[in-house]
Amino acid sequence: MATIETKVAGSNSSSSLWSRICKECGQQHEGQDSHLYEYQDEVDDELICHICLQPLLRPMDTPCGHTYCFHCLSNFLKEQDFCPVDRQRLQLHQCRPSSLLVRNLLDKLTVVCPHYEECRQQMQRCELQPHLHNRCPVFRRLREEAEKRKRPPWNELKGCKGDGESPSDAKYPAVLSRNSTRDQPEPGLINPAYEESEEDNTPLRCSLVAEANVVELFREEPEEELGIRIVGGKDTPLGNIVIQEVVRDSLAARDGRLAPGDHILEVNDVSLASVPHARAIVVLRQPSLLRLTVMQEKGFKSRDPRSDLYPSSSTASQSSHNPHGNATSNQNPGTVLQVTLMKSQRNEPLGIKLIRKSDESGVFILDLLSGGLAAKDGKLRNNDKVLAINGIDLRHGTPESAAHIIQDSEVRVNFVVMRPAETHEEGSSREGQPSRAARRGPEPQYFIRHSTYIKDPPGGFSSQEKTVSLKKEPRLSLGITIAGGRDCRSRLPIYITSVQPVGCLHKEGTIKRGDVLLSINGVDLTQLTYNEAVSVLKAQTAQSQVVLRVIQTLSEDTQEDIEAVNKDELDLVEDARDDSLNWTPLWTRWLGLPSQMHWCRDIVLQKTNNESWGFSIVGGYEESHGQQPFFIKTIVPGTPAQFDGRLKCGDEIVAVNGATTVGMNNSSLIPMLKLQKNKVTLTVVSWPGSLV
Repeated sequence: MATIETKVAGSNSSSSLWSRICKECGQQHEGQDSHLYEYQDEVDDELICHICLQPLLRPMDTPCGHTYCFHCLSNFLKEQDFCPVDRQRLQLHQCRPSSLLVRNLLDKLTVVCPHYEECRQQMQRCELQPHLHNRCPVFRRLREEAEKRKRPPWNELKGCKGDGESPSDAKYPAVLSRNSTRDQPEPGLINPAYEESEEDNTPLRCSLVAEANVVELFREEPEEELGIRIVGGKDTPLGNIVIQEVVRDSLAARDGRLAPGDHILEVNDVSLASVPHARAIVVLRQPSLLRLTVMQEKGFKSRDPRSDLYPSSSTASQSSHNPHGNATSNQNPGTVLQVTLMKSQRNEPLGIKLIRKSDESGVFILDLLSGGLAAKDGKLRNNDKVLAINGIDLRHGTPESAAHIIQDSEVRVNFVVMRPAETHEEGSSREGQPSRAARRGPEPQYFIRHSTYIKDPPGGFSSQEKTVSLKKEPRLSLGITIAGGRDCRSRLPIYITSVQPVGCLHKEGTIKRGDVLLSINGVDLTQLTYNEAVSVLKAQTAQSQVVLRVIQTLSEDTQEDIEAVNKDELDLVEDARDDSLNWTPLWTRWLGLPSQMHWCRDIVLQKTNNESWGFSIVGGYEESHGQQPFFIKTIVPGTPAQFDGRLKCGDEIVAVNGATTVGMNNSSLIPMLKLQKNKVTLTVVSWPGSLV
C-alpha cells in the first residue's frame, strides 16, 4: 500500500507542499487530473473505469450501457465522438449520472489517509475530505503553516483613508488595503464608503482590509447549480466578476464561505480578471470540482492605536473591525462578542439550539438548554447571531454547518456572535433589532423611472424594437412561455422564456427567447402583473390576426464572446439548463433595456457623522467610455449599506436625494454623497444577477 511521506523541513517546504496538495483527496496531482485514492481492499471490476482503470469517480452511464468517470469521459469526448469500448457515436450531453446505488457503493469503498504514517486512519471514500479538513493532524499542520506564511505582519494592514479605490487587478495580494493607490485613483471610481468625520474625537476608520481566499465547491450532479448570482465582467462598467447574491439552501449557501460582494478572481486557475460576462458564466458552470479564488472584504481597521490590539474582554462594542468583517458603531444593529466555551471532553454537547430565520441569512441561537455548558457559562444568549465558530465564517452559513464545526472541534470552541441592541421604547427610530425588517422602514414602493432620470444604456449595450404581424387560425397557439411582471421580484418586464417548435412564432422566426414584450394588438404589456399579462395574451391570441411588438437587447461583445467559448462546453451548459420554466436572462441582457422601462425604488440609509456609507461606485464620465451610469461595485461589511441589506452589487444609482445622476462626473457626485452626514436617499434600479 503506497503512502505519501510527509516531512516538513521548514516554512518554505511546507508552503510549497501545501500548494501542490489537492484539497479534496489529499494527494499531489495536477489540478485538471483525476483525484487519487489509496484503497484498502481490491475493488470489483464492475466499479472500474475503462479509461483510467481506477475505481469510478462521479460515474456517468452512456446510452450504450458503459460507465466511466465523468472527468475521463469528458476529456475523451473532447478529442473523439464515440464510446471508448464499443465505438458507438456518443456525445457528453447524452450521458447521465449513474444510479444512487452505484454511487453509494463507490462512496463506501475503504481508503486510507494520504498521511497514513502519522495519521493512522482509514475511512470510507466519501469521508476522506471531511477527515482531511477537520481531523487529520498533518493536513491541518500544513494548512496552518501555509496560512501563516502568506499572512503579512499586522503593521502591513494599516494605512490611511483615500477617496479613490485602486483599479481591479488580475492578481490581488493575500491581504491588502483599499487605498494603496490613493494618489492615482481609477477614473470613474469613487468611494463614499470611506468618508470620515473630522468634527469629533471618535476614532476614525482607516484602511479597508480585504483577503484573497480559496473556496472549493463540488457538484454532486453535473446540472446542480452553485446557487450564486453574479454581475460584472470586462464588457460592463463593473469590470470584475462580483457575487450579487447567494441563493438560500443552495450548494454555496450550505458551504457558507461565499458572500455577496465577493470578487471572483479565478476559477480552477483560469483568471476572470479580464473576461466578459458570458465567458465567466461558462467557466463557473463547469460540471466538476470548482476551486474559486475570491477577494473578500473584511471591513475597516481603526486609526485608534488601541484597536490594533485584539480585544481582551468578551465585548468589542467600539471596535471598528473584527476578524470576520463585522463592524459596530453607534447605529449598528448590535454588539460583537467573543465567547469561548471549554468542553470537558471532545464529545460533550454545548446545549445550544441553532436555527435560521426567514427574513435574514445566517445562524441564530434559539435556546440554551438548562444545565448545558453554554447556559452555565452565561455569556451566550437567545437570538444571538453566530458570525463565526473557530474562525470559520458563518455570516451566510446554516445551522447544519455550524453543528458540524462544533462536533469536529476539540475541547475549545470559540464563538463570535452579534447581539442585537435593545430598543428603549416601542416605535423608536433607533435601529437595533436583529431582523432586517426592523432595521429599516417599510419596503419602498416601485415607480417607473422619471423622465429626468432617463439616460442611455452603458457603452456597448443597446436595444432594437421588432414588430411581428401574423395571420393565424384562432385555435392555434403562439407557442411562447413568459415570465416577469410588475409583481415579480425586481419588477422585471414581461419577457419570453421559450419559443416552442409547435407554435406560430417559431415558424416565423423573428421572436427569440429573452425578448421583452411591449404590446399585443395595441394592448400595452409593460406595466402588467404576470397573471394580467397571461390573460391579455390568451384573449388576443384567440383573434385571427396578431400584431406583437417586442424589444431585443443587444451587446456589442456578446457574439464574439460566445464564439470564443469552446462549442462543446457551451452546448453542454445550454442543454443542462434548457428549462423554459426556470430560464432567466443573463444580467447583461437587462443593461441595454431603455430607461423608460426601468422600475426604480428609493432606499434611505442613515448613519452617524463618523460612519461611512459602506459602498463604492463605478461609472460617471470617462474619456475612454464617455458617459456611463453609476453602478454599485462593493458593499463593505459592518456599514449602514450592509446592515440595511437592500442595496446590491450591480445596482444602478439614478438619483441621490431626488437629484439625477445623469450627466454627472466624479467631481459632482463625490461632494453630493459626502455632504449627506446622517441620511441619504438613493434611487436605484436593480437587475437580478446571472444564476450559476
